[in-house]
Amino acid sequence: MRIAIYGAGSLGTILGAYISKAGVEIELINRNKAHIEALQTRGAQVTGTVQFTQVVKAYTPDAMSGKYDIVFLMTKQQHNAEVVTMLKDYLAEDGVLVTFQNGLPEVQIADIVGEERVLGCTVAWGATMQEPGVCELTSEPDALSFALGALTEKRSKHFDKVKEVLELMGTVEVEENFIGTRWSKLLINAAFSGMSAVLGCTFGEAAGPRASRRVVQALIKECIDVCQKGGIRIEPVQGKDIVKLLDYANPIKKAISFFIIPIAIRKHAKLKASMLQDIEKGKLTEVDAINGAVSAYGRKVGFPTPANDQVVDIIHKIERGELKPSMENLRFFGGI
Repeated sequence: MRIAIYGAGSLGTILGAYISKAGVEIELINRNKAHIEALQTRGAQVTGTVQFTQVVKAYTPDAMSGKYDIVFLMTKQQHNAEVVTMLKDYLAEDGVLVTFQNGLPEVQIADIVGEERVLGCTVAWGATMQEPGVCELTSEPDALSFALGALTEKRSKHFDKVKEVLELMGTVEVEENFIGTRWSKLLINAAFSGMSAVLGCTFGEAAGPRASRRVVQALIKECIDVCQKGGIRIEPVQGKDIVKLLDYANPIKKAISFFIIPIAIRKHAKLKASMLQDIEKGKLTEVDAINGAVSAYGRKVGFPTPANDQVVDIIHKIERGELKPSMENLRFFGGI
């Protein structure tokens, strides 16, 4: 069986190092030539909460050949149509793509390769690339876990193998309602990452002041409402039923939801959105795959999403240099 990680950055490098360390051959593929050269010459150096160096098989996409049974996809979503169309030619007839991306990428990818050839995975651990070939694991070893699911009830023949490979690094929870799990993470990203990028602040700073928390609450409510309209059941997050905690249909429940928001995010209060980090590096963000995904689904089910629409518009203006991340951007949410 041939397995690859396409887009092996910080997360992919560490995952590949764990799998290689366990004696399973896996190929790490990345367009970053400096990173690949470092992996080839010095191995994957894992730092942070775990320390080890592992010899890995790594190369750039132009060196790809043959067919793969399993490809873990870890690129950003902006170029999914192009990347997945290319990867389709490298998939075995019964091969499967396993997404590790934010938002709802599985639906778009399924349109290209077919639903039965797509699995989705979310991770509950973090990593940062310190330099080419050196990646820091920022989560504790006992917190390394994955949630794995499929779009259809009929799973790929490689489902069990994917689970087995991921278990070489951490625990794997099989999600029967994977789309509901995706929406749990999307709700958090749309609300907190979206406002972190718009305001140029941490999650906690977005959830604290009343003015910004009001917008965070509106973003959360829109996610819950479009899911209810579309018949999607949002799954709990770390055992907490976020819909029960944060949804509301009357002023009292709305006040309770408003009070809970900063408490709910307190463990992640110091996080700065990856979208904001992209902005600071002069890169385009994944806002269309996060808040834009909420807006797109809202249009599909016929439910308005003005708060998420506004976040998308503001971040695109920031990308074009027309605005900067700032608390002053709250003025654009006056009617929400």
